Amino acid sequence: MKFMLGTKGKMTQVFDEKGVVSAATIINAGPLTVTQVKTTEKDGYVGVQVGYGVMKENKVNKPQHEKPFRHVREFGRGLPAEALAKAGDKIEVDSFAPGDVVTVSAISKGKGFQGVVKRHGFHGGPRSHGQKNKERSPGSLSGAGRSGGRVVKNMRMGGRVGNDRITVKNLRILQVDAATNTLLISGAVPGRPGTLVEIVAA
Repeated sequence: MKFMLGTKGKMTQVFDEKGVVSAATIINAGPLTVTQVKTTEKDGYVGVQVGYGVMKENKVNKPQHEKPFRHVREFGRGLPAEALAKAGDKIEVDSFAPGDVVTVSAISKGKGFQGVVKRHGFHGGPRSHGQKNKERSPGSLSGAGRSGGRVVKNMRMGGRVGNDRITVKNLRILQVDAATNTLLISGAVPGRPGTLVEIVAA
């Protein structure tokens, strides 16, 4: 199982050997440090915990001074123990190769509170005579029949948009640069530049 953590960079274009252009996202990935290996005897399952990114020592709690990682994640749950690395090992970007199909997960951009027109695509009220500050309102929310005079669950209303964990499948690794620890992944990746990205081979 191949996996990697990184931060999202800018988008760019990549031309293949036939001259076909593809949109791509630059990921500043790794290296990862294996901080703990989960075993069936001790933890009840098999997995590997990795750390990514280093924090300043004065910003880390005293018990974490030995491993001042900015991000800690766990991968490989359910894999056989012989397929996992050992504590202290480094995982580099060259574990991936161009052409690998990956699944990417990240937190999408937060867009704050939005109304029903932007959040759900409502058309709004008619732009006719008599409308005043009601063009983008949701309209009736409840009635005496079906809902019994109350607002039913899952009614589409205004609310918070974005800032959700999004997973995109079937993206391809276009380029791997071990010298600069960067990956070029086809298509768009959720989040803003600097967002933590989880990459797992499909």
